[in-house]
Amino acid sequence: MGVIFDTSVLIAIERSPHQIEKVINGRENEPFGISVITASELLHGVHRADSEKRRLKREAYVEKVIEIFPIYPFDLSAARIYARIWANLAKKGIIVGSHDLMIASTCISLGFSVITSDIRDYGKIEGLTVEKYVT
Repeated sequence: MGVIFDTSVLIAIERSPHQIEKVINGRENEPFGISVITASELLHGVHRADSEKRRLKREAYVEKVIEIFPIYPFDLSAARIYARIWANLAKKGIIVGSHDLMIASTCISLGFSVITSDIRDYGKIEGLTVEKYVT
């Protein structure tokens, strides 16, 4: 099974780079990657930096993440899963953020899990394997 990093994990790793080893250690044969939605969220963070120095540092980190990890698209297969899950959650009155739902749908379409430090929304999504990131 592969693993897609949620944005929350990549932000935590940016602050404490040695943590990546804890995640990958013993799983070197598994594919790790990010969703194109995660790439967008990280790039958004670059543009929201409150200083030029912070923007440059953040941009360097984000570009390195984009270079190192495969980026999985939100394609038609993921869109079909997204629509089904969104409709089922709506019937139950459950709201999940659209970005989290898109990332989750990408994971499900690929047969991957998501690793996140924020399991609140991801835990509501049926059929998604969620790994809790602990620092």
